[in-house]
Amino acid sequence: MNDELKDTKDFLQNISDYIHYSVRENLPDSAVLLVQIILKFLFLVAIIYIADFIVKFILNQIFKLFFNKDKYPVLKSIYQSRITNSISHVFALLIGSFALFSIFYRHPKSFIFLERMIGLAIVFVVAGMLYRSLSAFRNYFIIQQDFYKIIALNAVSQSVKIFGTFVSAIIAICVIFGISGTTIVGSLGAITAVLVLVFRDTILGFVTGLHVATSKNLKVGDWIGIPKYNLEGNIQDINLLTTKIQNFDKTISTIPTYDFLTTEIKNIQVMTESNTRRIKRSIIFNINSFKFLNEEILEKLSKVNLIKDYLEFKKSEMSEQRKLIDNPELLINGKQLTNIGVFREYVFNYLKNNPHIDQEETILVRQLENTPQGMPLEIYCFTNDSQWSNYEDIQADIFDHLLVASKEFDLEVIQFAKI
Repeated sequence: MNDELKDTKDFLQNISDYIHYSVRENLPDSAVLLVQIILKFLFLVAIIYIADFIVKFILNQIFKLFFNKDKYPVLKSIYQSRITNSISHVFALLIGSFALFSIFYRHPKSFIFLERMIGLAIVFVVAGMLYRSLSAFRNYFIIQQDFYKIIALNAVSQSVKIFGTFVSAIIAICVIFGISGTTIVGSLGAITAVLVLVFRDTILGFVTGLHVATSKNLKVGDWIGIPKYNLEGNIQDINLLTTKIQNFDKTISTIPTYDFLTTEIKNIQVMTESNTRRIKRSIIFNINSFKFLNEEILEKLSKVNLIKDYLEFKKSEMSEQRKLIDNPELLINGKQLTNIGVFREYVFNYLKNNPHIDQEETILVRQLENTPQGMPLEIYCFTNDSQWSNYEDIQADIFDHLLVASKEFDLEVIQFAKI
């Protein structure tokens, strides 16, 4: 091995000497030094380029044999992130560093400069390899469709990139000027508080990314609502500092990622995945239209199929009670039915028999607190179709029917007049 290295050095020195003496013999003295350095530099670049091409070709051919992402997801992720290119760059620069002295040993000043330039290139290539490694992790989790880990990796990777850039910059300065890294780091101690203040959002974003990933409450693609910003849309991207949300009008909203720690977030995606969506809407009635039902109205409403059995049961119950009370001819004495109460039963049965309402979920028809405008009757249920357009059609059909049906019960729906 040592003999092979010695032979390689001798070979490179022979070529360097050939360039050196050929230039000196054929060019004027004023241009010799510059041309010698330029030609030797081009020779060095050619060695690095050829070495990089060969190593890259070999590595890529090997990885292409394992290109099947289902069988070899790790190798597929590495290949897609082009880590192999970074590895070939490092090998080529190391070969260039090895060849440097043999080519420029007659020009020690140029040797020192180029040695530092190669060292600087190695720093940047290694930093790029680190960033591509993070991309490989991301590609792997994309293949595995583990979206929560992708969110965590986004937070970690961007933090690592910022820290890596900082460290790479320090190392690069040390390489260029030939100084100790401890000297630079020591001088940064005095401005630590300033750095923490500057990177406050970065630190909070990092913590938020880990929280979102571990809690598994949110992921890219989820339909969310943020009341604080009056936003509702799908998450497009969650990175270290900002989160992009595509609104339903196709506009893009950007909010600070750390807001996920302190702001109420409604994840509506769960509703979509369960294919159900809630209806919670009220009809406001005029209280003055409420009344007891007499025999004539009861007879009329007994023909309504949805409440026929209910009314028969109630009439029988009231008839038995009337035999035991005084003054049964007065409607206010004893148990009575009201038009709003019977209508409430009608609405409930209507929802129970509606094929578009999920019967496994809660179905409520309830009175809310009276307001100066009237008494709200709230319908609370869930559709069995969460698609937006279908949901709106189902909801509209229900309230179209109920608003018209209320007239059969002599109920007056409040309409707000324009002023």
